[in-house]
Amino acid sequence: MRCKFLLLLVLLISVISCKAPGDVVYFQNSSDLEKIASKNSFTPVFKVDDIVSIFISAGDMDAARPFNLGQGTSISAAGGEGGTGGAGGVEPTYLIDEKGNIDFPVLGQLKIEGLTRIEVKDMIKEKLKIYINDPIVSVRLKNFKITVLGEVVRPGSYTIPNERVTIIEALGLAGDMTIKGKRGNVMVIRENDGVNTYHRVDLTSKSIFDSPVYYLAQNDVLYIEPNNSRIRTSKTNSNALGIIISVVGIVLSTVTLIIR
Repeated sequence: MRCKFLLLLVLLISVISCKAPGDVVYFQNSSDLEKIASKNSFTPVFKVDDIVSIFISAGDMDAARPFNLGQGTSISAAGGEGGTGGAGGVEPTYLIDEKGNIDFPVLGQLKIEGLTRIEVKDMIKEKLKIYINDPIVSVRLKNFKITVLGEVVRPGSYTIPNERVTIIEALGLAGDMTIKGKRGNVMVIRENDGVNTYHRVDLTSKSIFDSPVYYLAQNDVLYIEPNNSRIRTSKTNSNALGIIISVVGIVLSTVTLIIR
């Protein structure tokens, strides 16, 4: 009788605790050696409150110096960060104001909100031609940041140095989802012009690669919702213990009736 009871209890726990592979496996409907051409093409644009670094260089650095006034990151003559000495310079940073402008030395107010990095680079280069021969313009977004919350190993905010990150890469930065995360219902929260939009994607399907939010924008929030198992286990220990005792009692009563 005792053996039958233990066997029945083990089977019951197994049925309750196990999860179907469809709940946890990524990209399930992809096949071997399949090539997927992504239709996504994402290029970030500058927004209000973005911090942008702009450095001007040329063959005649004396001519470029007035356009690099201000404080910023020390860079070398080759354009890398951390340079010091006479050959080095300063990479000035600019905060985009509420009107979408930056106050640039000599050139004055420049409207860069809504423009890409390449568009800003080309615009400034064109304006500099009357002052500098063959100017070289370096433009970078300094505060590209995303936030990953919910059922991941390391939730938090992450600064992205290359201005381009996918949902998959963001999960990698956060240590991937825990087994308690809903892979089929991941939320991306994106702000545009003060309005939050909510997108839901299914990471268990290869259709994720065609999602409009597959590439994350600056300040996006990636939220991993807990599954039902996590919600149940979030209750207090006393409630959980009470449920276990109740289940064991029901099983014991059922086994007793069967044996009789």
